[in-house]
Amino acid sequence: MKPFVLLATRAEDLPADEEYELFLRYSGLEPEQLRRVRLESGPMPALDLDELSGIFVGGGPFNASDPLEKKSAVQRRVEAEFADLLDEVVARDFPFLGACYGIGTLGAHQGARIDSTHREPISVVPVTLSEAGACDPLLAGMPRTFGAFVGHKEAISQLPASATLLASSPGCPVQMFRVGTHVYATQFHPELDVDGITTRIHAYADHGYFGAGELELTLAAVRAAPVAHTGGILRRFVERYAR
Repeated sequence: MKPFVLLATRAEDLPADEEYELFLRYSGLEPEQLRRVRLESGPMPALDLDELSGIFVGGGPFNASDPLEKKSAVQRRVEAEFADLLDEVVARDFPFLGACYGIGTLGAHQGARIDSTHREPISVVPVTLSEAGACDPLLAGMPRTFGAFVGHKEAISQLPASATLLASSPGCPVQMFRVGTHVYATQFHPELDVDGITTRIHAYADHGYFGAGELELTLAAVRAAPVAHTGGILRRFVERYAR
């Protein structure tokens, strides 16, 4: 089987390593089948799409909607690399699944409006499939409404005509979309479980996702409702595209 690749941007080793382990667990891949590239530590290597089965993008601290002057040199480099990669991915309709930061990269590439209007605190939210989502093979077998982990400072407020809306939540109209047939992005985190999001809550406690003194409330929020179905999205992505 040709490997998949996980493009990651987390600088903190503990959540970065745990993210990789979670992608392995829920995708069903072995380490030799999922190559990890930590983009925060160096330039994106040349990726020969003919030698890959598909691409995952994990979450991270970058916000696509931040003014250019607020973006670090690393973020500007990563965004330029993603723009070049997505030119080829979208043109070839190559299997791609971006989670959280991945929705910002694909959304920005396609000309979506991204701002802070629909930011969501770290929590579990009910995500509901659209008519197109209910028919999408990556979401086969999912309940029409399911719980998912979220936590983001920006979101897509308007999709371009090139995108198909697949899922929404009460506070965020674009939780998942598709471009073409094989290029996907989610605002929620399909790779997370309670332990994983707990690690991130502690790791990013001073990054503005919640206020001072709200740590315990945030930890309680991610235990308020079950999350049982989202990991299957990763497994179905692999089942569909492994070659």
